[in-house]
Amino acid sequence: MSKLNDFMSLLTGTFNNAEQYESLKKAGTDFPFAKHVNTVCNSKILNLPADFKGIFMVEESYYTSGDKTHPTPHLFLFTEESDGIKLTSYELPCGYTKESFTYENITALDYKDLKPSEKFTPALYTQKDGVWEGGSTSMFSPVLKFTLFERFSTEALEVTESMEVNGKKTFGYDEPIIYKRLS
Repeated sequence: MSKLNDFMSLLTGTFNNAEQYESLKKAGTDFPFAKHVNTVCNSKILNLPADFKGIFMVEESYYTSGDKTHPTPHLFLFTEESDGIKLTSYELPCGYTKESFTYENITALDYKDLKPSEKFTPALYTQKDGVWEGGSTSMFSPVLKFTLFERFSTEALEVTESMEVNGKKTFGYDEPIIYKRLS
């Protein structure tokens, strides 16, 4: 469990890519301003099994392009496996929307009502020289492919995501979004 705790200490907190955003903006590159608020939420989940060793986390992501900000929240479960740390994505719990699912808005969730995402392939992270890296490729539909690759260190969270429809990239950037810790 110590590997999982070390991993989560890198991942939890508030982060943004303000430094990267300002640099790319000055260079004339179109790139979003992005913020993550990552909060462990096991204390808000009822009926966890007595021997439960995983850590649930709410990831509140906000992406701003131009004058529009889009929330993209997620509920993730992290577990320590023999070959690394596994991230399993869960469906937004019943009664919540992408606008309302925040750590502060969660009153209580029942473990038996939580459903792992059927579309997202769990990601596996391994540690190399103090840096955790990993990801996964998921087929959200027969033609929609989602690719995730991440690197987590004490310096930054680096996130690369892309979507392809029939092999054509429809979302994503050529470089990772680099989040630095705010708190």
